Amino acid sequence: MTSGTILLLILSLAVAAGLSYFQYFHKSTGKIRIWLSLLRFTTIFGLLLLLINPVISNTSYETEKSPLVLAIDDSRSVRELKAAELARATADKILSDRRLRDKFSVQPILFSEDVVPGDTLSFEGSQTNIDKLGSYIRSVHKNKIHPVILLSDGNQTRGADYPYSFQSSSQVFPIVLGDTTEFFDLKVSRLNVNKYAFLKNRFPVEIFMQFSGKQAARGALTITSGNQTLHRETITFSATDRTQTVNVLLPASKVGIQNFKVALSGTQPERNLINNVRNFAVEVIDQKTEVAIVSEINHPDLAAIKRAISGNAQRQVKILKPGAVTDVNLFNVLIFYQPDGSFRKLWESANQAGVNIWTITGLHTDFDLLNAVQADVAFRMSGQQENYLPVFSESFGFFAVDDIGFASLPPLENPYGVITVRNGATLLDASIRNIKASQPLLTFSEQGSKRSAYLFGEHLWKWRMQSHVDHKSFEKFDVFIDKIIQFLATNNSRKSLIVEASSFYNSGEEIEITAQYFNKNFELDENARLSLSVTNLSSRSVKNYDMLRGGNNYKANLDGLPSGRYKYTVKETRSGTTQNGTFEIIDYDIEKQFVNPDLAKLRQTASITAGTVYMPDKVESLIQQLMADDRYKPVEKSIVRRIPLIEWWWLLLIIAASLATEWLIRKYHGML
Repeated sequence: MTSGTILLLILSLAVAAGLSYFQYFHKSTGKIRIWLSLLRFTTIFGLLLLLINPVISNTSYETEKSPLVLAIDDSRSVRELKAAELARATADKILSDRRLRDKFSVQPILFSEDVVPGDTLSFEGSQTNIDKLGSYIRSVHKNKIHPVILLSDGNQTRGADYPYSFQSSSQVFPIVLGDTTEFFDLKVSRLNVNKYAFLKNRFPVEIFMQFSGKQAARGALTITSGNQTLHRETITFSATDRTQTVNVLLPASKVGIQNFKVALSGTQPERNLINNVRNFAVEVIDQKTEVAIVSEINHPDLAAIKRAISGNAQRQVKILKPGAVTDVNLFNVLIFYQPDGSFRKLWESANQAGVNIWTITGLHTDFDLLNAVQADVAFRMSGQQENYLPVFSESFGFFAVDDIGFASLPPLENPYGVITVRNGATLLDASIRNIKASQPLLTFSEQGSKRSAYLFGEHLWKWRMQSHVDHKSFEKFDVFIDKIIQFLATNNSRKSLIVEASSFYNSGEEIEITAQYFNKNFELDENARLSLSVTNLSSRSVKNYDMLRGGNNYKANLDGLPSGRYKYTVKETRSGTTQNGTFEIIDYDIEKQFVNPDLAKLRQTASITAGTVYMPDKVESLIQQLMADDRYKPVEKSIVRRIPLIEWWWLLLIIAASLATEWLIRKYHGML
């Protein structure tokens, strides 16, 4: 309590005493005045105490220890390297050391695909993400100087390059798990292959192989499908040339999922044969889409649309004049760019043949022709030019599509007027200078097996360029265009339940099935109740899942399923609508691919963070180094707590009681 506060308290006592004396002793008599003056003194002094609010300061001291993070690798690779028991023993030795506990706040955490506090090891992690560990430590101990003991084999299967994931104030001391002796080993490290191939074509497979050993070696690379050998080749390695890459073209001979096996065998015995084999699958499809972009004028949009569609090898695109299209049946989709009077006969032929059309309008479009040849959209246009910005509609439900950042795209140019959609659904609404107009920018129509699309504006090429600026790639825009073509290329009647699932997955990767359900008006039903049933075709075991809504679809995560073939059924419980399909999980455990710890990465991590690499038998040296480091001394901190001399609610209670008692006494003695 400061001297100023004490002076105010003394002054308050004097003021309260003076006012009480003046009230009851000045020109007043009787014994009752003593009690009344005491009550008045209590009231006045209590009010002054509320205003002054005197505080008593209490100082205490506590010792803050530097955190010592013990990060333990809990992935399966540690067990495969026969270092699980060594990891447990090393962790127990560090955690039980009294010297470390006295100096540090020891904090054990486990990491594999996720990071969790604790020290109960199972070595069942299906992935190793040391990069995520570094991010976790940065977030928990931001800007704190502290050591990290990394008990790991250093083999990472997911995430960014982890030596750069730890903050500079974290001194990392890796303890290497596993035998660092270099064994002879041949390994198929990675495969690059597309998930889909076309019937009677050849698809590329890129195979990356690695070798570890002290002498040159040769291996036999074979690619098989069932009992048929598709490719055989001899691979040569040396002490200086430890990696090889092979590119092979394989035939897509029949429709459906085709399973393949890549095997690399050597002439010497190996410690790990699991990493010599990689299985993969390709879905062979017999579907090519012929697309014609028909235009009477030259415009940059034509090249942009062609390049976006050609990004999918499944599409064949031609740019033609209206008179050059002799047979519309040669094409699955026709794109009419700014049609004028020369398109009339071609449009009539396309309608008779049932070919789906995507119409793109602009400043050179004949809107009287459009009103005459189609009934999906009505136009009342003027000669005035206007710029229209896109507004993404979340309620669109004809097919699943993501917002690629439409809000940042430049406007499209089109004549000003009134556009009325008679049939269909709108994906992009139009706005003029950020004021939403009551008309569409991109709309779709479906009448039986006939599908149509309409884009009201030119300069689509600017969208593709802006998408590349925003995302450093044309991919998002090209996928958006490809989904439009896919919608138009399919003539099947619209289903109320649409399910999206891959035909195959690798074990250990994320397995997700998504679905959409539409009501009788083909509007996305946000209140649907979807369930998923998955049956293993070998064991006949069944697992059931509830599909949860996220965005404009429903999702179910199937992580943890063992390898094998599965049948799934998605059901909307209220209507009973179902959709079936199959998928296959290919057996591949990435955590079984290692024969040695990654000593080079662990040394790099230690070097970047000014730490030191230790072997498990040198833990005592690590403890002594930590104990001798003066940067990690405990810090004594003072904590000042300010406590009120008397709580305000007690003062209010005393003041109220004093006033009430004074009033009752004065009332009783007739002094009011």
